[in-house]
Amino acid sequence: MHPSTYYHASVTEPFPCSPELAEPIAVDVCVVGGGYTGLSTALHLARQGASVALLEQSRIGDGASGRNGGQVHNGFRHDPRWFESRLGADTAREIWSLGIDARQHLDWLIDTYQIDAQYCPGLLHLCHKRRYVGETRAYVDDIMSRYPNTGLRFVDEEEARSLVSSQNYYGGYLDLRSGHLHALNLALGLARAARQHGAQLYEMSAVTRIARRTPGWEVLTAKGSVRAANVVLAGNGYLRNLQPAVETRVMPINNFVLATEPLGRETAESLIRHRLAVSDSRFVVYYFRITPDDRLLFGGGETYSYQFPKDIAGMVRGHMLRVFPQLHATRIEHAWGGTLAITTSRLPYVREVQPGLFNASGFSGMGIVLAPFAGKAVADAINGDSGAFGLLSRLPVGRFPGGKYLRSPVLVAAMSWYALRDHL
Repeated sequence: MHPSTYYHASVTEPFPCSPELAEPIAVDVCVVGGGYTGLSTALHLARQGASVALLEQSRIGDGASGRNGGQVHNGFRHDPRWFESRLGADTAREIWSLGIDARQHLDWLIDTYQIDAQYCPGLLHLCHKRRYVGETRAYVDDIMSRYPNTGLRFVDEEEARSLVSSQNYYGGYLDLRSGHLHALNLALGLARAARQHGAQLYEMSAVTRIARRTPGWEVLTAKGSVRAANVVLAGNGYLRNLQPAVETRVMPINNFVLATEPLGRETAESLIRHRLAVSDSRFVVYYFRITPDDRLLFGGGETYSYQFPKDIAGMVRGHMLRVFPQLHATRIEHAWGGTLAITTSRLPYVREVQPGLFNASGFSGMGIVLAPFAGKAVADAINGDSGAFGLLSRLPVGRFPGGKYLRSPVLVAAMSWYALRDHL
């Protein structure tokens, strides 16, 4: 595990190391990736009686699943009208219901397997520009008129500034069905549950090649191999050079997080009331919350290569001080980065890319809710129930422009332009 993450320092119950795959084995399903998606897939398959081997190139939960900001979001990146315009009213309603199912599935996992996720309710989305407030109010009114059980509430400028001690925001909305949690505790809890049901977990077992065999597939690592009827790719931003059909639609980006020293209960409550999670309207979003031990956990800043900045703390601290200049003398105790994955539509890419070869990735910052649910959907599809998987497979996800060699430069140019707009 990365030694400087707040999550690693505060994990409730460390997960014992799993062995490296060092021999040829045969199972029903091989899962590639030991984050939320892969662990949920393995859990649900093993729960249903399948033999499963999961291969993780590092430690379980060491990717984005154990490094993210811990924010629990309801639904998808787009509102119902966006889906209606592309997929029709009936499918849009089904997709909206699917988002609710995904959120309930997360609660089910936490409750069923007694995971110490440290969930705290309430997510406040804030407008960092005054001109965004009107459209935010209209969004809330539209959602609540059609889906009154969603539970969103508009927040004006006065209330926004009473909830978050910053002059940076002008209004927004409160979602009490969203919230935040301990990201690594969730991942390790899923790992324990998967192992409890008989899934075989292997760490330090990077996949080097996936080959079609008759019947099924062969997944190779440096020291071993797995023969399986089905393979599930759950590597998200860490899936490199294994499946071109995925890489044309799912691109890795890096995001960065810090955690301050403990601020004390009074100071922490003065920064963010009621321990709400907060995210804002920037394209390169700021997200922040108070941890159970009264630290500010703040995420901000992105890069678009596999290299991290040398001074992550200094980079993210600059973003933090734009929101909370009163913390200029506060010590930063943890700072880290992680690689997530985005798609052109910011919707997950969930497909059977070849017969028996499934992919679920590209959660675009919404992975705490959507990734475990996508894992269940893939598991159910392998077992003959393609209901949720079929809907997820209909989400529009285009190719990134530029071909194999220009995709990354084009992405950098586009993301840099949108990031510039945050400052205009």
